[in-house]
Amino acid sequence: MKFIDEARIEVIAGDGGDGSASMRREKFVPFGGPDGGDGGRGGSVYAVADRNINTLIDYRFAKKHQARNGENGRGSDCYGKGGEDITLRMPVGTIISDQETGEIIADLTEHNQQVLIAQGGAGGLGNLHFKSSTNRAPRQKTDGKPGERRMLKLELKVLADVGLLGMPNAGKSTFISSVSNARPKIADYPFTTLAPNLGVVRVGPSKSFVIADIPGLIEGAAEGAGLGHRFLRHLQRTGVLLHLVDLAPFDENVDPVADAKAIVGELRKYDEALYEKPRWLVLNKLDMVPEEERGARVKDFIERFEWEGPVYEISALTGQGCEALTYAIFDYISQHSDASRAAEAEDLAADVRFRDDAASKEANE
Repeated sequence: MKFIDEARIEVIAGDGGDGSASMRREKFVPFGGPDGGDGGRGGSVYAVADRNINTLIDYRFAKKHQARNGENGRGSDCYGKGGEDITLRMPVGTIISDQETGEIIADLTEHNQQVLIAQGGAGGLGNLHFKSSTNRAPRQKTDGKPGERRMLKLELKVLADVGLLGMPNAGKSTFISSVSNARPKIADYPFTTLAPNLGVVRVGPSKSFVIADIPGLIEGAAEGAGLGHRFLRHLQRTGVLLHLVDLAPFDENVDPVADAKAIVGELRKYDEALYEKPRWLVLNKLDMVPEEERGARVKDFIERFEWEGPVYEISALTGQGCEALTYAIFDYISQHSDASRAAEAEDLAADVRFRDDAASKEANE
């Protein structure tokens, strides 16, 4: 199935039904009075996150989604039937925003999360609501309210703990297939990966994390060159980035250091926040470097790249160094998650203390 991560749709909620202006007409019941029922409410439009869906392709072609209108009220106190709601199922990680205002309506981050995206109109009132001591036979009734109508932009950002960065043919797809259950297409030509791939890496019972592989970046990606710029948004939710570098390129004229610097530059131009994310250097294809040259080549690369962060030496093809890397990633993610929860708890505690102090001060005054 083709991977589609952006779509624009129109959602139209149902209009409310009109109220009825009816009088009770029955044998032997003179002056029966009003008996007009209310109109039914219009159907609403909801969005629901579904982990079994991984693309927005359904919304690339079905652009208009409309709920049913409510039925009109009738005599004999008959209320109109409410319009049926409709539910749009979307991948987990979908951001829904209003095209006209840019307002983010919802961020679907959990399976079965449901949000209202277009409210159905309220039904009109029948004339039985307008009866009074001075108006025993009212002819007033109200019309139903129109339902909301919205033009929406859907943007999918995959939810992953780890993101892979690198030039085409750096070995990202080989790495993700080596350490996870993902089976992306692998070949010896650039841009084999045309869409993001997700893999679950299991390091033990109930111990796992999700890794995302996007198409390789090239110089000028931030301005639209190549494919990777289209998918960089999928790395924005990750906790750590792995920058894979091919230490043994087939073309002798290719400089791995220049390529690595180009990747970092594109990252910074695309999004400063993405550039500031924790980033680890992963030197790949060491199995293709003679053993006696490995140490010198790794040292030379780190010095010229001026890298001071974590460095891992692996061979995605043979699996050398991959296990140690996955364990290190899991430990980092676990600690980072705990630290984030602790920070949130501290912020909440500080807010509570602030409120308590303010309340005490107000009481004393």
